Amino acid sequence: MRSTEEGVGVNPAAGRRERERTHPVSLVVLVGPTAVGKTEVSLQLAERLEGEIVSADSRLFYRGMDVGTAKPTPEERRRVLHHLIDVADPDETWSLALFQRAARQAIASIQARGRLPLLVGGTGQYVRAVVDEWEIPAAEPNPSLRKALEDWAGQVGEEGLHTRLAVLDPAAAGWIDYRNQRRTVRALEVILSTGRRFSEQRNRGSPLYRTLILGLTRPRPELYARIDSRIDAMLEAGFAGEVQALLERGYPPDLPTMSAIGYQEMVRYILGKTSLEEAVASMQRRTRQFVRRQANWFKETDPEINWFRVGESTVAELEAVIRGWLESPESATSDGHRL
Repeated sequence: MRSTEEGVGVNPAAGRRERERTHPVSLVVLVGPTAVGKTEVSLQLAERLEGEIVSADSRLFYRGMDVGTAKPTPEERRRVLHHLIDVADPDETWSLALFQRAARQAIASIQARGRLPLLVGGTGQYVRAVVDEWEIPAAEPNPSLRKALEDWAGQVGEEGLHTRLAVLDPAAAGWIDYRNQRRTVRALEVILSTGRRFSEQRNRGSPLYRTLILGLTRPRPELYARIDSRIDAMLEAGFAGEVQALLERGYPPDLPTMSAIGYQEMVRYILGKTSLEEAVASMQRRTRQFVRRQANWFKETDPEINWFRVGESTVAELEAVIRGWLESPESATSDGHRL
């Protein structure tokens, strides 16, 4: 593979503009579990390849939720233009359909400027909604129905609610964690509002992009150690103060955004319902569980994903792969999903 030095002075944008007059938009996708190192790798790749980053991390949508989400810093966002970060307040809900539309718009605007779009994130549904062109049922939020379902969940429990979903839509129940009550409620809301199974949103439409999917991985013990270090760094950076400020601004603890990993624990700590040590232990445990769920979306056996173990030469290797792919339109298969 070409070294980083060999790429110096190469302008991929000029050739890309010429090719995309007759070929679909080229989209590079970078996936991997929480704390694997996607942020820094994507920054370096975007700088080297004249790219811009489209975030596919649902935690980064919300303003004021910075420390607990490990959101790219202002300095990092000055290095590379990011899209779909800080687009909503914590009491707003960004649906999958809304994200899909916004991501398409961002990718189109990046391509129109002759730059390379990089879709980066660890939220599997959001990545797949763009890459696989999911046909998402058009169901507007129904607050009264949602409230009724939430009340029902209070009676039958999250497992009981999930069992009801399994009756109506076994496929959706198979990939929605029963502990994710918000997602279970949303699935039932869509089913009852549209008369269509929620899992139908996973049907593929015609691909809009010529896609290269790159995955980052680390040995699980190393990844868990990085998670623990990240949590420690969040606390040192004032995570408790961030959550306290959100509460003081009037955002109630039962908001879906406030139930995210870390925020739920900090709320309980601030309200005196748990100790800091118990909060940290819960954050570590829930993050590990989340990593295992991410692995269900991004399998190392998936032939669509080109996996790289993170190391000193990873960025140079990825850069070489991307440059070669950009220069070889025939490397994409007919459906645009694989090399």
